[in-house]
Amino acid sequence: MPAAPPPAAARPGFAAALSAGPLVLDGGLSNQLADAGHDLSDALWSARLLADAPEAVVAAHLGYFRAGAQVAITASYQASFEGFARRGIGRKEAERLLALSVRLAREAARQAEAEQQTEAGRQTDQGRRAEHEQPAGAEPAATDRPGAGTAGPLFVAASVGPYGAVLADGSEYRGRYGLGVAELERFHRPRLEVLAAAGPDVLALETVPDMVEAEALLRAIEGLGVPAWLSFSVEGDRTRAGQPLEDALGMAAGVDGVLAVGVNCCSPADADRAVPVAARTAGLPVVVYPNSGEVWDAAARDWRGGSTFRPERVAGWLADGARLVGGCCRVGEGEIAGLARAVRGAG
Repeated sequence: MPAAPPPAAARPGFAAALSAGPLVLDGGLSNQLADAGHDLSDALWSARLLADAPEAVVAAHLGYFRAGAQVAITASYQASFEGFARRGIGRKEAERLLALSVRLAREAARQAEAEQQTEAGRQTDQGRRAEHEQPAGAEPAATDRPGAGTAGPLFVAASVGPYGAVLADGSEYRGRYGLGVAELERFHRPRLEVLAAAGPDVLALETVPDMVEAEALLRAIEGLGVPAWLSFSVEGDRTRAGQPLEDALGMAAGVDGVLAVGVNCCSPADADRAVPVAARTAGLPVVVYPNSGEVWDAAARDWRGGSTFRPERVAGWLADGARLVGGCCRVGEGEIAGLARAVRGAG
């Protein structure tokens, strides 16, 4: 069992790191787990592995940290009391699994940070040897290894997916569930309380399709003591529910505890258009982590088209105000490694 997370005061602050940013997020957790041979056809999606294969979740997070990610997003996107209950999992066990999602990501961060320290020591020793061996006046030997994890503190973002994700019927990409703000707040608040108590650095309110649900989430995080980012799923210049993107992204402006606003689980082209809108309307750092650009064919249950996710896009995102950058569905370790190198190059 992974060790309990250290107290928040013992870890470098996420807000401070974001201010010094940019920070690199991970890629899609589901494709990482599927590529490792795990069946995610269950309605709980990647959250099923919290109970069935927690070590696989740690390995998936660790792979992204090694690729250069600085923030891991937990396997709690589709986790809820209602979803676990349909699998015969009671409330106490559901609380344990929700909290476990944070601990597993924290364990991966611990392992990655230990590897960083070992690598830093190796490079220091290598550099010292090179200084003694190289001819006078020669350039120092390069010790940085392409693709190696980014040095510095690593963070955990507790994923909070939309109500539609729990239904597992694709309605997270439509919104308009027929529920009001108060009903959605009552749904989200209990699992937010459990996730916040588990000690993440930030709450990822992600793939939100609808302004009604965004309002409920912003109400539900009040008083939790953990900062959050708010990220919409969009198509063109609209939310998935059809509301103007500018209106949606502006909802986070001035809300206590919200550190960033932006988009995820959309096409890279839609992300390009959304970043400057988010920066302009919310006045906050922007979070952006689009899909690969492939399109899901629900009838064939397969992805169609080619990837349009290019690490080179990050220069435009950063110029437009992005400070949290990564990938979502079908974006893997290779793309995140390229993105991390591009961020370092831009810095």
